[in-house]
Amino acid sequence: MKLIYSLIGWTLVCMLGACRPTQTSASFSKGDTLHFAYATHLQVVKYDSFSVAEMRNPWDTTRLLRRYILVPKAAEMPSSRPEGMVVRTPLQRAGLFSSVHCNLLKELDLLHAIKGVCDLKYVMLDTIQSMVQQKLISDYGNGMNVNLEQIIATSPDALMPSPFENSGGYGRLESLGIPIIECADYMESSALGRAEWMRFYGLLFGCEQRADSMFREVEHRYNTLKNSIKDVSTRPTLLCEKLTGTVWYVPGGHSTMGRLIEDAGAVYPFAYHHTTGSVPLSFETVLDRAGEADVWVMTYNAPKELTYEELATDQPTYTHFRSFREHRIYGCNTSRIPYYEETTFFPDRMLADLIQILHPSLRTSDKLHYFCPIE
Repeated sequence: MKLIYSLIGWTLVCMLGACRPTQTSASFSKGDTLHFAYATHLQVVKYDSFSVAEMRNPWDTTRLLRRYILVPKAAEMPSSRPEGMVVRTPLQRAGLFSSVHCNLLKELDLLHAIKGVCDLKYVMLDTIQSMVQQKLISDYGNGMNVNLEQIIATSPDALMPSPFENSGGYGRLESLGIPIIECADYMESSALGRAEWMRFYGLLFGCEQRADSMFREVEHRYNTLKNSIKDVSTRPTLLCEKLTGTVWYVPGGHSTMGRLIEDAGAVYPFAYHHTTGSVPLSFETVLDRAGEADVWVMTYNAPKELTYEELATDQPTYTHFRSFREHRIYGCNTSRIPYYEETTFFPDRMLADLIQILHPSLRTSDKLHYFCPIE
């Protein structure tokens, strides 16, 4: 019954908010546009008493995914505003669905603003795990079937899931009347485009200058690294990942990883797949196109470090690859390395690894962030 009454309350709040007068964004033409240099799915325009953030639909760029009206908590609700989901800023009580965004808030010194997380077992941050144990952060359970009671109990200012194509919406979550901020950063087709979303999140959490400064540092390091290899005469061929069951998922040529490989000065055998996602291929196709690859990098999740012997035992056909025979495979054990948490918003670290692996003569440090040679 408690859950039913809470749902009714949230629904009434949402209905009352919907009764307020709104206008389309076309009625507002004197705002200051926040320039994004790399992110292609975001547009933010600042007005005197609010900001309008629009997300382009990554799967149909002729349409909007969402429009958010960001209104400072200290200000009165503007009587005239565009149509869209109102979000009171700065967010102080956020419910996060991804460890990627947990790590970003940690980097922005905003762990205190996290009040709930989904899929806790995939969150590698010890601080988050400890805060859950201390009941400072609530465990919302499975991100695909969240615990509504826990969400209502924590009264978040906003929920931050990642959207999926043809997902059909958020079902019961939408009935709560809590703003849903769709984190579509992963659909950007460049590493810096995805990383630049930290500026939008900084705007949401009231640390815009800090986020802008952090992004400028990432941008500078990334472009410095990229320019360091522009004149290299040798460009090694790079193979990524390994079999998952009977399918080998490789990054598309227009994915962030595909672009990272290009920026690292490598030849990518699957660059011709002009997609921003992963491409499922057969073993035979990968062997045919990348069997002579100079270097092979892979991520895996295991209780101990992977070895050549274990690779060959798991899949004897791996021995057909030149990079296996010549022991030029680098692995990242994601059970202990925060690869997924960090590389989204700090692609410069990933680029530094790839350049050191691919171009040893340019190596400036013996330390790799994520990868290490398979033994």
